[in-house]
This record gives sequence, structure tokens and C-alpha cells, in this order.
Amino acid sequence: MGSATPARRLRVVIVGGGFGGLACAKKLAGAPADVVLVDSRDYHLFTPLLYQVATALLNPADIAYPFRSVLRRLHNVRFFQATVAQVDLERRVVTTGRGQLLEYDYLVLATGSRSDYFGNDELRGQTLAMKTLEQAQRLRNHLLACLEHAAQSDDEVERRRWLTFVIVGGGATGVEYAGAISEFRKLVMREYPELSTDLMRIVVIEGADTLLPAFPQKLGSYAQRTLERLGVEVMSSTLLVSVQPGAARLSSGETLATETVVWSAGVRANDPAGVEGIERGRSARLEVDDRLRVRGRSEVIVVGDLAAVKADSGDLPMLSAPAMQQGRYAAGLILAAIHRTADPPPFKYRDKGTMAVIGRNHAVASLAGLQLTGFPAWVAWLTVHLYYLVGFRNRASVFLTWGWDYLRHDHPTRLITFVDADPVADRLAATTPSP
Repeated sequence: MGSATPARRLRVVIVGGGFGGLACAKKLAGAPADVVLVDSRDYHLFTPLLYQVATALLNPADIAYPFRSVLRRLHNVRFFQATVAQVDLERRVVTTGRGQLLEYDYLVLATGSRSDYFGNDELRGQTLAMKTLEQAQRLRNHLLACLEHAAQSDDEVERRRWLTFVIVGGGATGVEYAGAISEFRKLVMREYPELSTDLMRIVVIEGADTLLPAFPQKLGSYAQRTLERLGVEVMSSTLLVSVQPGAARLSSGETLATETVVWSAGVRANDPAGVEGIERGRSARLEVDDRLRVRGRSEVIVVGDLAAVKADSGDLPMLSAPAMQQGRYAAGLILAAIHRTADPPPFKYRDKGTMAVIGRNHAVASLAGLQLTGFPAWVAWLTVHLYYLVGFRNRASVFLTWGWDYLRHDHPTRLITFVDADPVADRLAATTPSP
């Protein structure tokens, strides 16, 4: 009798290497399946610390880690740098921007999110976003260049315009960036004898009536009081109407003379190209069942910011913690199929809390029913962010940089850099969607 034909190994394609996609890939390590992680960039980005790159505290490499380094010991998982041009759900094929075909038995969509301009797309080109590493570096260059322009001007009105920073959105990102700019003002402007710190104006605009609307009201009020003590102006119940060269017009009727408007007002799902026939919910998120699967497509699983997962108060927030839990759950579903065991119970998010840092020794945290403010919350924030950074080198580098900044009051990466285009790298990113 002839020998039996060995069973074909399942093929899993994960699109997106953010928190959810990477968690899924790592959970599938050692499984009897061939796993391909596809991303347009060759690194995992720790997005919660992007604002520290944008304020010249951390180097870009401190919060990014190459996928190939993360996956090098996971022998059944490989990385494929490419953009996705088409997902054919009927044929179960992912087509890349350069025409390669990636067949799959299971598809995990984890493409994350991008800035949401709420239908006012003109603001995309008129404001500065902070969702990618490139945008954070651009913002750092812009911030430092504004100081140089102000230092070289003899006109106080012009100086004030260069040194007015408007932040749209009072969520965690906006609050953290405003606090970081305030610290930057105190620590860095001392190196500009031509300028007084009183010339710099930091304004946070929030459409709701309080900062941190996703947090308990007590924590939002604490954040506002702390920012105001740091010299930040908070304009609640206010919207940005338009941006013109040198000016930002607000719904209150006021016009702010500024060269800097930073957008952190909202995000929407970064919809993978070519996916059709899937119902979408709020913020363009894909509708899924209670096991994160596209209805009628049990082989397609959606995780992270792209998934519209229901919770008691609506859809789960677009944060790293839900994404990581969903990524591991998706891997569990695939493992159950591989080993022919029962599906795990429906996905249930275990809320471990939320936190935001406001400045040196000041933060807010809602953890396991506890509401922390001030120094205890700040220590908790430092600990959690160090723990979840990918790579020992990154953890060590960030820890040492934070220690240096805390003891020496110094932001060490104050470089205005200019990068020429590279034709080979540009070819890889030729079809990358705009964030």
C-alpha cells in the first residue's frame, strides 16, 4: 500500500503588524500552520509614545522595532513587506501592490486606524497629524523650526504667531502632547536667549465640555486643572472651523494667529484596500460577530481598531489593550480549527483600565475601579508603557532617556532633519494609503 499523503499545512495571512496583528502572529508561534505577517512598513510602532518623538524627547528607533527581529525565532511565521491592493474573499487571495498573490485559509485583518477629519478633508492638508512615525518626525522638525524662526524675528507679533501651538482634540493624545509641549517650553527655550517663555502659547481645543471625555469626569477635571497650572489654555465646547496660512478660526468666532495646528481630534478605521461586501459600522469599522469573524466568512477575522466589537457602552475603544486581546483571541480561534477542537467562548474584553500622562509627576489612571491622579498615576503610566514596549533594547533606551530627562531636564533629540527620497524604498511604499 502507498503511504498516505501528508495533510497540507494551513496558511494564515495577517494584514497589519500593529498591536493586534503582532499579538496574533506571536500567539501562533509553533503552530502547525504557515503564517505570513504583511505590513507596508518593516517595523512595529509603539504608537502611545509617538508624541514623545514629536517633542524631541525620544528617538524614532526607541519606539519602533523591526518585524524580522521580533519574528526571527518564530520558525513558522515570516514577514512580508508590502501594501495590500486587493482582498478577494471568494478566492481567498490577498494581492499586494506589486502583484504578488498570497493565498490563505485564514485571514486576520488588523490594519489599525488613521486620523478622522469628520468629513472636512481640507483640514488634512492644513493641520499636522501624529499617527505615524513620519508624521511625528515632521512635527518635531516643525516645532524646532518654529523656535528658530521666532528667534530670528525682530517683530513680537510674528514671534508670537510662530510660538502659538494649537492642539485640536482633548483626548489622551491631545492632553499628553499639550503637557509635553509645556515641558518642552520650560526645558528647551532656556537655550534661546532671544526668546521669553511668556511668548509661547499652547491652546487645547475640545468639542466636549471636558477634557478626556472617555475617562471618568474626575480625571478629566484633574487633567484640565493640571494643564492650566502648566500654562496651557483649554477651550472646551469649541470646534476648529478652518485653517488659513497663519491663522486658525474657531467656532467661538475667535481667530488664533498661529503657524501650528496639530490634529488629534479623532480616528477612523484604516480600511484595507479592495475589501468589499462587509458591513461597516461607526468610524468605518468592520462589523463582526461575537467571535470577531465577518458574518458568513468564518475564515476572516478582524481585530483591533478595524473591528466594531460591541461593549456595554458601545463599540470598544480604539486602543492598544483591546487590540492585543483580540489578536490573541484570533490566534486561539485558528488554533482551535487546526487542532479540531471547539471554538473558544465569545470574545470578552477584560478592561484593565486607561491612563494618560500630563507632565512630570502628573498623570491620570483608571485601573480596576481605582481612580489615580498625580505621582502614583505617573509611576503606573511609566511602568505600563515600559512593560509593553517591544524589545529589551527599546525598553533600556527609553528608561535611560526618561531618567536623563528627569534628572538633567534635557530633551536630547533636538535635531531638524531632512531626508531625501530613495527610489527603492519609495517603490515598496508606492501604494501605501495616506494616513
